Amino acid sequence: MQRDGRDIRVWILLTTVYIVWGSTYLGIGIVIETMPPFVSGGLRFVVAALILGAFLLVKTGPEAFRMSRREFLDAALVGLLLLTGGNGMVAVAEQHISTGLAALLVASTPLWLVIMRTIFRDRPHVLTLTGVLIGFLGVAGISLTGGMSGGTVGVVVILLASFSWAVGSFMSGRAPMPKNPFAASTVEMVVGGGGLLVCSGLAGEHLVLSEVSGRSWAALAYLIIVGSLVGFTSYVWLLGNAPISLVSTYAYVNPVVAVALGMIILGETVTAMMVAAGLVIVAGVALVVSTERRRVS
Repeated sequence: MQRDGRDIRVWILLTTVYIVWGSTYLGIGIVIETMPPFVSGGLRFVVAALILGAFLLVKTGPEAFRMSRREFLDAALVGLLLLTGGNGMVAVAEQHISTGLAALLVASTPLWLVIMRTIFRDRPHVLTLTGVLIGFLGVAGISLTGGMSGGTVGVVVILLASFSWAVGSFMSGRAPMPKNPFAASTVEMVVGGGGLLVCSGLAGEHLVLSEVSGRSWAALAYLIIVGSLVGFTSYVWLLGNAPISLVSTYAYVNPVVAVALGMIILGETVTAMMVAAGLVIVAGVALVVSTERRRVS
């Protein structure tokens, strides 16, 4: 029964990451209408960390945060890789390249993960590799429908962002992390968010409260509560309890969710090419899920 219970949690939280992180594309787009990207990202993760940390202290006491120096440093490094390096460099890259090209290149994350697994002698099944490639082709199809333009700087930066996120994800499942996954999430978010605020200062960003719209504040609140507290903590738990190739399928599903929300909420046009690419993505995810499912225990 314990195995079945854990198996159910994997699928529930994986579905949560699929939907929640797909919706954050819309949320981030609304936030940065009137807020600088580094500032908003830093506020998002630092505030989420404070809320989650306070909840843990009230519910379980300081015991939840009992961790070794090594565990704290590893969690802090993962936070820098995922949030400061990953999210931060994506924000920089999108100043130079189109969002379509950004989405395509971010989808290289699972490919980085497969390469890392191979290097560390955790060779993925040939069907897992096939599913990853199929999913990548599907994301490419969706990205190409939006048109792509941009410079070499943006391409290089977003590839580095994908690599940073992949290294952080890979490390999170192998390095000694805090025993409590929510404490690990708190450390990662407060350090990663702090890193983004440092980047904001270095970039010369300024937050003018009088210029921030109510719409942006509402979107930021959504990103803090749903995107970070629900989505990121679910992702951190999955990294320690499910195969990395299975967890990384979020990179293929999120664009589909984002396109659907854009159509429903913003009235964006969905072309036949987008529908076809979405079906390819689903096929790739289904192949990875069916291949990796036996490793969930």
